[in-house]
Amino acid sequence: MEGLSDHRAAGRGERRTGPALRRRGVSRRIVLWRHGRTEWNASGRFQGQTDVALDDLGREQAQEAASRLAALAPNLLVSSDLQRAQDTCAPLAGILGLDVDLDARLRETFAGEWQGCTTPEIASRWPDEFKAWRGGDPLLRVGGGETRQEVAERMFAAVTDAAARLPEDGLAVLTSHGGSSRLGIAALIGLPLHRFTNVGGLSNCSWSMLREGDDGWILVEHNAGTLPTPVVIEEG
Repeated sequence: MEGLSDHRAAGRGERRTGPALRRRGVSRRIVLWRHGRTEWNASGRFQGQTDVALDDLGREQAQEAASRLAALAPNLLVSSDLQRAQDTCAPLAGILGLDVDLDARLRETFAGEWQGCTTPEIASRWPDEFKAWRGGDPLLRVGGGETRQEVAERMFAAVTDAAARLPEDGLAVLTSHGGSSRLGIAALIGLPLHRFTNVGGLSNCSWSMLREGDDGWILVEHNAGTLPTPVVIEEG
């Protein structure tokens, strides 16, 4: 992927002191945080860039996740400009007292005619395109909108730009969306985009963490944020 290769080469050339610092255990980290639940998530509708608000559960998820992410002491908060992402990031910004920068490159895939449709509706109305989409075709224009390659490239650029603003040991939280985050992760770790589905889906309000290494980004945590209910053990 030509555009992504160019970004990686430029990034390695600019951070000449990075490897020495990383040998001492110092590196930048990026958290990609999916927004909380919306009514369309609950009903299984393809949202894309339709500006759907969080539902009541989504707002609860955002508040709980914010209390966990605040413990990481982020230096920088950046959010997709879609409302569900902004409203997810707002509780974290409130806890930390940080401003939130908006970046449209963190939006979900623009899915054209598919937006608002359920998966069975898409499969019925666009069977050939749906098959190609499920197969991972990175050049398919989803619903006549964006390709996965285009989304991966803008996500790669957004993360790279955020990382460049961090101190050498800094952490940025980028609030984004499920599909775009998976594509961004695949691009950042060098996974071929036709295999991006090897990166599992992100649950609402869960996140993934990437750490900057000597030769690019390393996925160190994925789909974090939800913990099982503790088992109650009765002592006899």
